Amino acid sequence: MNIHEYQAKELLAKFGIGIPAGYPALTVEEAVAGAKQLPGPLYVVKAQIHAGGRGKGKFKELGPDAKGGVRLAKSIEEVEANAKEMLGNTLVTVQTGEAGKQVNRLYITDGVDIASEYYLSMLVDRKTGRVAMIVSTEGGMDIETVAHETPEKITTITIDPAQGFMPHHGRAVAFALQLKGDLNKQAQKLAKQLYDAFMALDCAMLEINPLVETEDGKLLVLDTKMSFDSNALYRHPDVEAMRDETEEDPMEVEASKYDLAYIKLDGDIGCMVNGAGLAMATMDIIKLNGAFPANFLDVGGGANKEKVTAAFKIILSDPAVKGILVNIFGGIMRCDTIAEGIVAAAKEVDLSVPLVVRLEGTNVQQGKDILNNSGLPIVSANDLGDAAKKIVAEVKQAA
Repeated sequence: MNIHEYQAKELLAKFGIGIPAGYPALTVEEAVAGAKQLPGPLYVVKAQIHAGGRGKGKFKELGPDAKGGVRLAKSIEEVEANAKEMLGNTLVTVQTGEAGKQVNRLYITDGVDIASEYYLSMLVDRKTGRVAMIVSTEGGMDIETVAHETPEKITTITIDPAQGFMPHHGRAVAFALQLKGDLNKQAQKLAKQLYDAFMALDCAMLEINPLVETEDGKLLVLDTKMSFDSNALYRHPDVEAMRDETEEDPMEVEASKYDLAYIKLDGDIGCMVNGAGLAMATMDIIKLNGAFPANFLDVGGGANKEKVTAAFKIILSDPAVKGILVNIFGGIMRCDTIAEGIVAAAKEVDLSVPLVVRLEGTNVQQGKDILNNSGLPIVSANDLGDAAKKIVAEVKQAA
């Protein structure tokens, strides 16, 4: 789960981490009220969307010469004018794609006199089973570009969670940032605070870009992104309450209500599979046969009638879907039970596109018999290769 910048900063502040003063705003009036509580005379108006590259982004409705999603304002009047331009309009960045994201929230912060910018992030390194702290002197830039063009400017420090954060980790961070004196001490303290926040909140990723040194010698988090391990959210109801469903695909939001792993894609063949690996193989074989999957959908090992029905409804809510391929391995759940669920779901949602079903596992023949005797136009497949060929042929024929 992702959250907005202002929410991430609120969480970091609880760990004693320095952030510029700021106020979130849902309306122009709230933006002006927030700015009036700041000392000024420089303010920053920041669009709040779940995507990076906001400063270089462009608003669809405002033309190519308009400012991006992060703007400096030198008066309350400029804050108000920028808020009016940004709220309700669509910001397109390198991470949103051409569709962009509508700006529904702003963050009004105090201006900062910047002496230097740095980069610092933390993530789970699944290869080593450790937490990786990635540090660079090249803050404020696209870190992928830095990694490609000047990889020597990036330092990765791994931390064993069984051992925890040690003083030498903090010294390594300060050394990588080339900081000395009091700034060196600040960096060591900040690294420890960030690690504590990362572990305590069950983060999947915490990125600070830029981390800035101010003209008066302080380290401040100027911008941050934070994402969380969804499997651990039950431990953090306060974090879960920060979820902004308007930033997520409506079909993915609906899928989460039924504990379905769903990701929308750009093809026209809907997929319903149990098991992530099998779902990936299913998408691959659809492409191998010259078509493209419309989604990734894993109903899980404990698929039942309710889940199957919800999955069908979600797949069919995508207007791009012209056919559905169901690929189920009946291990924990028997194939005849799955078949009964598929038939019931197909009748309930009034299926109007071709449906190919491949079943394998316990009671597979009974499952196939249920499908064949359902009276519905369900095409049964013998194996995954056969299923992919049949659904592609059915979709082409229907077109």
